[in-house]
Amino acid sequence: MNRFPIVTHLADRRSLLALAGLLPWAPGLLAEELTKTPPFTEGPFYPDRLPLDTDNDLIIINNALTTSLGTITHLTGRVLDTSGKPVPNAGVEIWQVDNGGAYLHSGTSNKDKKDKNFQGFGRFTTGSTGEFYFRTIQPVPYPGRTPHIHVKVRVKGKDALTSQIFVAQEKDRNDRDGIYRAVRDPKSRAAATASFDPIPNSKLGEKVAKIDLVIGISPEMP
Repeated sequence: MNRFPIVTHLADRRSLLALAGLLPWAPGLLAEELTKTPPFTEGPFYPDRLPLDTDNDLIIINNALTTSLGTITHLTGRVLDTSGKPVPNAGVEIWQVDNGGAYLHSGTSNKDKKDKNFQGFGRFTTGSTGEFYFRTIQPVPYPGRTPHIHVKVRVKGKDALTSQIFVAQEKDRNDRDGIYRAVRDPKSRAAATASFDPIPNSKLGEKVAKIDLVIGISPEMP
């Protein structure tokens, strides 16, 4: 049986944060400063025209009945400061290629083959414990790049982090990726890398990826 609820546009998406019960989080138990999530380039394919649907469910657009192609992935985590304190009301954005390697951007090289059922971009506002949740697809490689998901965090309307989330199971491709290799510190690389793990007994072959986004700003800072 699938452990994750089906996302619909008739339900309150924030109710999906019940997923946090699956994660062994214990705020306040961190004894040392956390490694900050390293910044990575925004790249040239941040959507030049945002879709009408910008919610946190990227595999279906508005109330369409057809979902996008690709391996459904539940991307979860928290936005934290370096002391481990959650950052509430942070805006988290993600964007990525569809299952065929096309971005939601007029300049993507294969826009004629873009999956019309993939949203390509999503937003979420963190709750009191800094948690965020997206339903998307596992990223795929495209010429010149290892699989990755772009992510941006905004705090009080200001950019606090622009980074990328990499797939731990793609070590060989990661090691050949020039952007990934540019970060020399192993801890920093690990802070931007998530394991995309199969969900036991998922009939759809869904996966879950968990990653905390650690920013150098405290919730109290302007």
